[in-house]
Amino acid sequence: MNSKFIPEIKGNLRSHIIELPLVIRESSGILIFGKRIKSIVFTTDVAIIRNTNADAVIAVYPFTPQPVITHSLMEVADVPVFCGVGGGITKGLRVVNLALDAEFQGAIGVVVNAPTSNEIIKEIRKTVDIPIVVTVVSEKEDFRSRIDAGVTIFNVSGADRTVDIVKKIRNEFPEVPIMATGGPNQETIRATISAGANAITFTPPTTAEIFSQIMDRYRDTI
Repeated sequence: MNSKFIPEIKGNLRSHIIELPLVIRESSGILIFGKRIKSIVFTTDVAIIRNTNADAVIAVYPFTPQPVITHSLMEVADVPVFCGVGGGITKGLRVVNLALDAEFQGAIGVVVNAPTSNEIIKEIRKTVDIPIVVTVVSEKEDFRSRIDAGVTIFNVSGADRTVDIVKKIRNEFPEVPIMATGGPNQETIRATISAGANAITFTPPTTAEIFSQIMDRYRDTI
């Protein structure tokens, strides 16, 4: 038998899941508390979180973070979760408190938005022991000051500039952990990995889109 053969077990009811692109496995991954993370699904949908083969979840959303949401995500997830704690609309001591609460709930890391000040990041670093992930949207970011403030991982989300931003970070900081959006297909994901990303974030289809496909199949059987 091939020593790299991987036996696969599926159930009748749980074989329908969101599987992330296999090309993501070409990344090096990021080792956090002994867990190697390569693929990260970007969602707050608890049904998707329970039905995906991603290594981890990045749960950020465009509203003020609330502990009840963090608690719900942590309760349902069976993989590590990076929890959003604000830093854009939500500022100040509230961000620090949200980060501490996320750590207490079992989050593997906290994610702060691009506008988060270095002063707040320093306060979070003093408060929590888990990684601090900062979202990067531009090459103009002062990466050194972010690292000095206590950032652990850069989360690059620069749309069509993502590959260039990843390259810039990697050239300046060869060993800093980078997660990044992979884009729409295998070629863009591979380009992001080649640029230096250690892990890839993937945006899954919505439940409405999945339902649409299922309903089309149902209609064909009638």
